[in-house]
Amino acid sequence: IVNPEVRETFRKRTLIIRAVRKFLDAQGFIEVDTPVLQTLEIGAAARTFKTHLNALDLDMFLRIETELYLKRLIVGGFDKVYEVGRLFRNEGMDSTHNPEFTSVETYQAYVDYKAVMEMVEQLFVFVALKVCSSTRIPYQGNEIELKAPWKRITMADAVEEACGARYADWKTDEDARAALEARDVHCEKSWKRGDCLAALFDEFVEANLIQPTFITDYPVDISPLAKRKPENPDLTERFEFFINGNEMGNAFSELNDPLDQRKRFEEQVRVRKAEGIHAEVDEDFINALELGMPPTGGLGFGIDRMVMLFTDNASIRDVLLFPTMKPLK
Repeated sequence: IVNPEVRETFRKRTLIIRAVRKFLDAQGFIEVDTPVLQTLEIGAAARTFKTHLNALDLDMFLRIETELYLKRLIVGGFDKVYEVGRLFRNEGMDSTHNPEFTSVETYQAYVDYKAVMEMVEQLFVFVALKVCSSTRIPYQGNEIELKAPWKRITMADAVEEACGARYADWKTDEDARAALEARDVHCEKSWKRGDCLAALFDEFVEANLIQPTFITDYPVDISPLAKRKPENPDLTERFEFFINGNEMGNAFSELNDPLDQRKRFEEQVRVRKAEGIHAEVDEDFINALELGMPPTGGLGFGIDRMVMLFTDNASIRDVLLFPTMKPLK
């Protein structure tokens, strides 16, 4: 009642979600719902929340993504699907992370990650014009220009420009870990070349990406669901996009080879279990891929971070009506 600017933030949040849906609907996507309660603790990067279904005496887990079910629908003949849904990740909290948050994931058959890049540019321009009446918006002291085309650079090139480390020169995982140690960057003994490249990116590049930027060609080590680049199997057809030093979304040409997918899932599960974290291979999803998934471009991004951008808020708590907070006592 006493802070009208707070009410304006949430009025704009409604407009933003409405604009995202309007854009995707106009592109021919259909909105669907997938299960929030899942029977598997899959081998992804985030920790899950665990609960119990009394009726079946079955442990269940709150979803950390909508990806694997949406791709089942691609297999099932729905060529353009999206979901605006709540996700739950049992991990750290900071200015851009809340344990529960709203994401949008889209999947389109017969396109690759380059087509998804163009869609991202068009989507952000569409929302900016609907909500702010301009493609140039203020955010935390910077003027952000959302008009296409956005800058595109590979992760390896961005890291080399920032700190001189050359991914192509690392012949072994030991070479990669040595590059981190030489630059006083934290390194785990289990990290592979891809993990090390990502760590250098986080340390030296991410915070400097103020204007909208696509970072492409992520290593396969850190991209378990992305298709390999034909000319370089160590890398994938994946990108993330960044604005004002924050990662805003993730996309790739989807891996649709069931044999490759199984190997990556099994490796992911092995690593997670070595860290003392339970994880499982999603056999039902592998079975879906065996039936046949067409070439597909997928995208995922957080609505909350989009709202932060378009309302000039620095903290995710300020764009959630009821953020997770520590109890007073």
